[in-house]
Amino acid sequence: MTRYRTAALIVAAGRGLRAGTSIPKQYAPVAGRGMLAHAYTAFAAHPGIDEVMVMVAEGQQAMARAAIGDEATIVTGGILRSDSVAIGIKALRDIADRVLVHDAARPFVPAAVIDRIIAALDDSDGAVPALVVADTLTRGDGTLVPREGVYRIQTPQGFRMPILTQAHAAWSADEDATDDAQMVRRVGGRVALVQGDVMLDKVTYPEDFAAAEARMTWETRSASGFDVHRLEVGEELWLGGIHIPYDKGLSGHSDADVVLHALTDALLGTIAAGDIGTHFPPSDPQWRGAASDQFLAHAASLIAARGGRIDFVDLTLICEEPKIGPHRDAMVARIAAILNLTTDRVSLKATTTERLGFTGRGEGIATQAIATVSLPRSA
Repeated sequence: MTRYRTAALIVAAGRGLRAGTSIPKQYAPVAGRGMLAHAYTAFAAHPGIDEVMVMVAEGQQAMARAAIGDEATIVTGGILRSDSVAIGIKALRDIADRVLVHDAARPFVPAAVIDRIIAALDDSDGAVPALVVADTLTRGDGTLVPREGVYRIQTPQGFRMPILTQAHAAWSADEDATDDAQMVRRVGGRVALVQGDVMLDKVTYPEDFAAAEARMTWETRSASGFDVHRLEVGEELWLGGIHIPYDKGLSGHSDADVVLHALTDALLGTIAAGDIGTHFPPSDPQWRGAASDQFLAHAASLIAARGGRIDFVDLTLICEEPKIGPHRDAMVARIAAILNLTTDRVSLKATTTERLGFTGRGEGIATQAIATVSLPRSA
């Protein structure tokens, strides 16, 4: 069986003025990430896609890099959409036999749709996802339009590279094309319809952002963290991101904030990203005496990069002294600020071990943490 090389070409060079955002809409956040990031990740993670190229407008390179990373292939496109696609397929035609052209304004790309398009290209020159129109249609003068055989066409649209190249070469330079399938049909290409998906609906106007958020499905994850540090004379005591006056402090490579360390591990656990030592090795001198709020902020940023959101965190301090009650509200406020949460999403409690064990003897402080997050699941 022939193994065809398949590329994805994401068109993200538009200005997106109708969306009402302060930046081009393809970089505006939906479900915690820019629209372009969602689409890029879907193609990059698909086993049937060998290469992903993103077409951006002049001056948008930095925004694109911030959204999808430095390793992505980003190319400056043209003024019209058809110009951008033509530039993209010229760059791809020597490395790909097939190409899926996709609009970045459709952030969620189900893997099943990609599968259907790739499979359809075995028998057709092109394949596009489509949804049957169920609504009654009318023209501006009130004339009804028969809806039988009428479809909503979506992207990604897949094509064999030679015929898409031919179609763009034959297209008039004065005529823009918002749909590559029409170009391929004009040169005699056979374009198949495959089952589309409402997840592929386009974001065009301000109200479309809320609709896109509503289409997103979420996966809830919880993970725990635990940390302990020794109390020693001569050290400062940092707990929950605040300094607490006490005659002893916690000993550790950083500021030894046992509360933030346990919570950092819990957050990292929700995305299976290792533990605090993986990201901030105690053998690295740059973290000596470092404030632990940066560790917690880093864990939160990794969740945000996955399009996730932190729903709730719960902490239990285990110590005999000092008394935590007088400092509880300040600790909750500080943790909430680091994680950009409201304080009602941060629970902090304290308990003792009834003078048993190392915490009972006042030798150290321990903390247990549980974090609950939601991660987007678009396929």
